[in-house]
Order: sequence, then C-alpha cells, then structure tokens
Amino acid sequence: MEEEKGKSISRREFIKTSTFGTVGTVVLSQVPLAFGADPPNDEEDGGQYATELDITINGRHHHFRIDPRTTLAELLRNRLNLTGTKVTCNHGQCGTCTVLLDDRAVYSCHMLALDANGKKVTTIEGLLSGEELHPVQQAFVEKDGLQCGFCTSGQVMAAYAVLKRYPAATKEQILRGMSGNLCRCAAYPKILDSVMEAAK
Repeated sequence: MEEEKGKSISRREFIKTSTFGTVGTVVLSQVPLAFGADPPNDEEDGGQYATELDITINGRHHHFRIDPRTTLAELLRNRLNLTGTKVTCNHGQCGTCTVLLDDRAVYSCHMLALDANGKKVTTIEGLLSGEELHPVQQAFVEKDGLQCGFCTSGQVMAAYAVLKRYPAATKEQILRGMSGNLCRCAAYPKILDSVMEAAK
C-alpha cells in the first residue's frame, strides 16, 4: 500500500507538469518566427482549402484564390485595400459595411466573398469619377450628413441603392430603404436632408 502511494502523482504536481508542457509547446511553436521564417500566408491563397473566385469590383475584373471563410468585407479591405468599406459590428446589424452587389445594397461583413462569385460589386470608392464626387457623395458634404463619419460610407451606399431604385424617392421611401443603416451619432435628420438633396 505504501509503495502504491509513493508512485501516485499529487494534484499540485500534475498541474505544474501540464502547465510547463503547455508553455513549452507555445514557445517552440514560435521558434521559426523568432528566426525570421515567414509564417504560412493562408490569407493570400486559402492554403490547402483555397477556392477560386472571379469577381468584378468597381468595374475591374479580379481573380483570387481565397480561404472559403473570407467575407466580402475582408476581401475588399485586406486584399484590395478598399478601406472605405468600414466594419463596425461585424454581425450584419449596423450597415456600416454596406456595398452594392449587382446594384443591390448588402452587408459585406455578413456575406462570404464566394457568394459574390461572378457578380459585380461597387464600393464607396467606385462612386468617384476620378477626383470628382458622385452627386450622392456631394449632397452629404453640402448638407452635412455626417458627424464622426464612420458610418458615412455605408449610408452613402445605401442611399445610392435607394436612388437607383427610386430616382425621385420620397421621404418615406428613403426612410424605409435606409432603415438598416445605423448612425451612432444620431445624425439622421441631416442624412435624410442629404439624400433628399441628391434625389433632386
């Protein structure tokens, strides 16, 4: 009985041993990085799960190899540096990341890039004509339709989609069409004024 007791491991010894093992694993996993080796760049090609994607963004055709889990917002921001598309909630609830998919407003943070395969995407950058603002963008400037500006690109894209559908949109059509776009600064009166001005 005494011999068996001597061979048993105490709870304290078990925790110490497992802790050292975990720390050692983490340290060893970082060794290649410490010596300057490049980490695997799965973002660029999706690794072994890479999927082909053909997409037209702001009038230009693109072909990518991507991780199938990549969202449309991640593709736009991380692969093309189109950072006018903002990500706030990352749950498809606020509209900050709104872009157009075949002229229809969508939340790009809540949509896989693969779901846009073969389709046409327009971002806030795509509304510009050289350095000239689109009339919707210009109306937001003239009517001060922003405060902090973080949600503004999503608001502009949602307004653009509404006006594509209803060129002479009424107040009710604008409010209904843009109801999914939130403004934490509560600049809604000025946003409405901006869209009404653009409708003219």
